[in-house]
Amino acid sequence: MNPVSCLGIDAGTHESGYAVYVKNGGVLAKGVLPNREILDVIRKTDADILAIEKIVNYGVAVGQEVFDTCVFMGRCQQAWNDPAAVVFVPRLSVKKFLCGTGKAKDPQVRGALIARLGPSGSKAKPGPTYGVTSHAWSALAVAVTALHA
Repeated sequence: MNPVSCLGIDAGTHESGYAVYVKNGGVLAKGVLPNREILDVIRKTDADILAIEKIVNYGVAVGQEVFDTCVFMGRCQQAWNDPAAVVFVPRLSVKKFLCGTGKAKDPQVRGALIARLGPSGSKAKPGPTYGVTSHAWSALAVAVTALHA
């Protein structure tokens, strides 16, 4: 099966971003929710694949929040209908795929998504990325990368 839809997750300590992206169809759902609600989104989605932004060690000391986020990533994986098939996408892969460089920052990633999918637009005239905010941008970037890279 060639997957055409992806639920992307940008996991956080207490809340996480999510986006359901369909190849050539755009953004079907998006948002930032408390983690307990993200697990329900994962269980109820009909997306073909689940992709989670992977935390990678860059040799820097990290705090408890990073470890708590790692635990939640595992809970997300277990909530998926096929835990072994979950795709973990490092942020560096997202930056390289969307921006052509690992040195890109969040504004460049967001700009690359807008260039690929279309602008947000306005409430009166919503565009393809209308309503994508904060951590949902990262989740969308993970989903797009997982389906196209």
